[in-house]
Amino acid sequence: MKILQNILYKVHLQSVQGSTDKTVLGIAIDSRLVQENFVFVAIKGEKTDGHSYINRAIELGASVIVCEEFPKEAIDNVTYLQVNSTHETVALMAHQFYDEPSKKIKLIGVTGTNGKTTIATVLFKLFTQLGYKCGLISTVQNQVANDIIPSTHTTPDAISLNELLVKMFDANCTHVFMECSSHAIHQHRITGLHFAGGIFSNITHDHLDYHKTFDEYIKVKKAFFDNLPSSSFAISNADDRRGEVMLQNTNAKKYYYSLKSPSNFKGKILDNALTGLQMLVNDIEVHFRLIGEFNAYNLLAVYATAMCLNEDKAKVLTALSLTTGAEGRFDYIIGNNLVIGIVDYAHTPDALENVLATIKKLRKGHEQIITVVGCGGDRDKTKRQIMAQVACDLSDKVILTSDNPRTEDAAEILRDMEVGLSSSAQRKRISIADRKEAIKTAVMMSNAEDIILIAGKGHEKYQDINGVKYPFDDKEILKELLTQHS
Repeated sequence: MKILQNILYKVHLQSVQGSTDKTVLGIAIDSRLVQENFVFVAIKGEKTDGHSYINRAIELGASVIVCEEFPKEAIDNVTYLQVNSTHETVALMAHQFYDEPSKKIKLIGVTGTNGKTTIATVLFKLFTQLGYKCGLISTVQNQVANDIIPSTHTTPDAISLNELLVKMFDANCTHVFMECSSHAIHQHRITGLHFAGGIFSNITHDHLDYHKTFDEYIKVKKAFFDNLPSSSFAISNADDRRGEVMLQNTNAKKYYYSLKSPSNFKGKILDNALTGLQMLVNDIEVHFRLIGEFNAYNLLAVYATAMCLNEDKAKVLTALSLTTGAEGRFDYIIGNNLVIGIVDYAHTPDALENVLATIKKLRKGHEQIITVVGCGGDRDKTKRQIMAQVACDLSDKVILTSDNPRTEDAAEILRDMEVGLSSSAQRKRISIADRKEAIKTAVMMSNAEDIILIAGKGHEKYQDINGVKYPFDDKEILKELLTQHS
């Protein structure tokens, strides 16, 4: 229970109709969740406009309406607040309504195109091993200490996010590690939160269906660091060509990690094998269970964060040496005939290239690399042909297939992937729209010690087709087929 005027701190009000001296029992952006004496915030979404549900929210008991446009008719005893951005406003109000939970914990945000999930998950595992109670907010799952909560978005909406942070604080969590997607930053889901630190992994081609231009995508990511206070720290990848740009306007204390450039936290790969990475980390030799150069960067980001949080260097490296990565990130299975199956979430050209480059370095020489890959529907179409070309350039055989077609025709997505492929790429690939059939075909094609990569969906347990999420687990299907294959 809060007084309305007390949760309007930092909110930029354009106009007010009615009293702000009234009791508020909750906040909702979904009119169906409105109860008596709730604030209803009308959000303009991609598919629906909350302004259309203002009257319905009032019927259900909303006593305060936050909107960008006043309705034509005002209802007596209802307070109307007009703001420039309801997305920003609901985040600021939620943080106040829930008593600023992010200020009571050490909240660390991770942003970038690739690596967010692994960095956040490994941080969660590391700090749990160091003896802390931790929270995790990620693409794969949300976790409050040992309790797992299924994840529906990379970053939850502002109200759900603050509720989750309260739950974590109430469970005595001291550290929370959160993925901050570009959508979440742009839609103000994390606005108002206090971050003890922020991490930048890298930035490559992604989400141009949403952000329209690469420059806009960069600006959105950079905005996260621009808003960090001077009491926080900001960690960036010095080897990424935009690593320095990300931090150029931040007030936070700046730190960098790298494999190639000068930095505060410098790593060097000594050996990269299926058994893991042998690395120098600031001249200390350590063996890690994670595999590949991309994970070397992720591990350095984690190490840098632990150092900025004043943890003991020896304890951190010892714990990190035993830590595994996130589900669906370079997850591998050894089947019959020693065929190696790898499931990875790689769904951008850069991520796919990183995974395949790692596989090429790991193989002894004679094994085939067979890649199964698709592209999601209702998403950035410009990366489809690039994904297919990358797969063909770095694999011996490629099966193009469906990913999450959503409302698009899977066959049409495949045609987009095929258009413009080089003649050598065309000779390597076949297209099979049915994903299970594509995985089965890859297994049937394989010989002893070959490597099969199933890319794009990673940890996901479903396939989204025309609004229905059908059960589908790449890893379970691959494991079953590899067991049967001889």
